[in-house]
Amino acid sequence: MRKIPNNGHLKMTKVAYPLGLFICLFIYVAYIKWHWASATQAFFSITEVASGARRGQQAHSPPGTAARGHEVFYGIMFDAGSTGTRVHIFQFARQPGETPTLTHETFKALKPGLSAYADDVEKSTSGIQELLDVAKQDVPFDFWKATPLVLKATAGLRLLPGEKAQKLLQKVKEVFKASPFLVGDDCVSIMNGTDEGVSAWITVNFLTGSLKTPGRSSVGMLDLGGGSTQITFLPRLEDTLQTSPPGYLTSLQMFNRTYKLYSYSYLGLGLMSARLAILGGMEGKPAVNLHELCASRVLEILRNKVHRTEEVKDVDFYAFSYYYDLAANVGLIDVEKGGSLVVGDFDIAAKYVCRTAETRPQGNPFLCMDLTYISLLLQEFGFPENKVLKLTRNINNVETSWALGAVFHYIDSLSRQKSPAL
Repeated sequence: MRKIPNNGHLKMTKVAYPLGLFICLFIYVAYIKWHWASATQAFFSITEVASGARRGQQAHSPPGTAARGHEVFYGIMFDAGSTGTRVHIFQFARQPGETPTLTHETFKALKPGLSAYADDVEKSTSGIQELLDVAKQDVPFDFWKATPLVLKATAGLRLLPGEKAQKLLQKVKEVFKASPFLVGDDCVSIMNGTDEGVSAWITVNFLTGSLKTPGRSSVGMLDLGGGSTQITFLPRLEDTLQTSPPGYLTSLQMFNRTYKLYSYSYLGLGLMSARLAILGGMEGKPAVNLHELCASRVLEILRNKVHRTEEVKDVDFYAFSYYYDLAANVGLIDVEKGGSLVVGDFDIAAKYVCRTAETRPQGNPFLCMDLTYISLLLQEFGFPENKVLKLTRNINNVETSWALGAVFHYIDSLSRQKSPAL
């Protein structure tokens, strides 16, 4: 007997088949869109950043969400100083073809400095790892492989015997190599004084917009540390370029431009070093006029050591570190906000403090000496008494340290290596 077809079953089959096909097609399209979005995100957040990080994204936007306009890139700088180690995590944003801007900074500091572990380098790793964990939390996962990781050491490691310093740096490099960030062979190093001055110059000119606007006048940088002092500016006069002693001019490449900077670090002319030199020659001398006595000793120390250049009169300068601290100490600038003063203000303050030292004791017993030293140092550099200096600790809420300039220069160098034609 012939079976009669089940029409209901046929109808269900006819309906289910195109429905299943439609569902499969929908799933396939959804997968393609998801896959394409993921690939696009990876392309903008890793490939483009690794090839020079020339594009930027708004701060804290998820990777890839601003791919139409601007993208983001990061840089991590470890500042290994004498008293502690700090990590700076910088986020930059950039429109295609434009100079980047800084959109966010995170930093954390730990004590003591790396040099404290000179006799037991293994103990240095826990602090470095703790700061790396901060960077891993701040930098989005998709950017890890494309984010340069760098450590630069300053005074603390400079003063260590060479072998001990190198062992510490090698240990840091091992920890860095085990991290998920972009680590080059030159990821750890000891900065010399000129590099410190140039990096600080990049920082202040980046934050003031001088590097962003072609033709805009750049600003100079004065830094007075404990062991050394730096001066850096961009000369415009041919006379400055021709008469500067050997070692005072250095070339810097940034944003496809070459800057020939006047930059020099005077080792031994930092404030603490100057104090030792001054006190070493004052023993047994009667202090009839404290200011004159300090001035005569300071001039002996500075004689024939500082190069004077007339062009500093025509360049706007920012001054940092002990310049700021001492000016704030005697009320020349606001302790928190900083401010502007003229070079002659240091001389007026020095004479007043020295004259009233016995009747109005200061909390800082070296204040007369320190102010006298700063006043005469600035004069030796060539600054007239009416020259205005800007003293600040930050610009646009960003610290004016060398770390920003150093990491930015490092990233820019990577960019040129990968795409020398750009």
